[in-house]
Amino acid sequence: MPLLPPRWRLLLLVLLGLSIPIIAGFIWLLLTGWFDRVHGLIPAGGFAPENWRFLWETVGGRPPVFVALRNSLIFAVVVATAEVLIASMAAYAISRLSFPGRSLYLGLVLVLHAFPAVSLLIAIFYILRLLGLFDTLIGVILVKASLELPLGIWLMKGFFDSLSWEMEMAALVDGMSRWTLFWKIAMPMVRPGLLALATFALLSAWGEFIIPFTFIVSSRSQLMSSYLQSFLTEAFSDFGMFAAVGLFYAIPVIALFLLGQRYLLNIYSGGVKG
Repeated sequence: MPLLPPRWRLLLLVLLGLSIPIIAGFIWLLLTGWFDRVHGLIPAGGFAPENWRFLWETVGGRPPVFVALRNSLIFAVVVATAEVLIASMAAYAISRLSFPGRSLYLGLVLVLHAFPAVSLLIAIFYILRLLGLFDTLIGVILVKASLELPLGIWLMKGFFDSLSWEMEMAALVDGMSRWTLFWKIAMPMVRPGLLALATFALLSAWGEFIIPFTFIVSSRSQLMSSYLQSFLTEAFSDFGMFAAVGLFYAIPVIALFLLGQRYLLNIYSGGVKG
């Protein structure tokens, strides 16, 4: 195996040095979730499965953790599905159709993505109250999907731009409609992009905190991020259980990342050739 050039070895050392605090944090989380006491990164107490008692009993009047888990799964899956479908249709139209205001629309999409979500919270609150969607799961799903759509449209436009025109033109000449062409030819050809966007959207929705914490106040619609935050109170000092909840919250997203990491790389490739 050839040795890396000196500059690459230096870069790897720098990246390793920057990653050490993150790696140490994950190790601390793992040890604290399974042991009674931890001094630094060294277990000082015995094995503590009681840290995971939130799985079979209600803790501190909180709802069962599986209610929050179910809500988080619904939230992430629906947001990802809506983002992939809507972003794909919008991106295909922008990439393949010429219509008045196309350049202006592209610019507005980019500007919308530039706005930080936290600056829109008050406006979103009034809109959700007006529509009767405040403190509902469907409300936060619509908000999250809407805020993520600009990025999804730009990503999918790159994939559609890289497709060859010849196959589509041949299908149009044979009498295929644009709608059929989109579903049967264009969408299968950008499958890597769809999988990459779906994986990215699921990861983003699963880790979302600000939107559900702000617009959901009842326990029946609570997500895992809000459930975890509820342990951060002045009266709570069971860091072992807090770490266990964090590990439980991280397991699905770690599994998803391991399964979808090769598709995430396609986001930066700009598409595939037809």
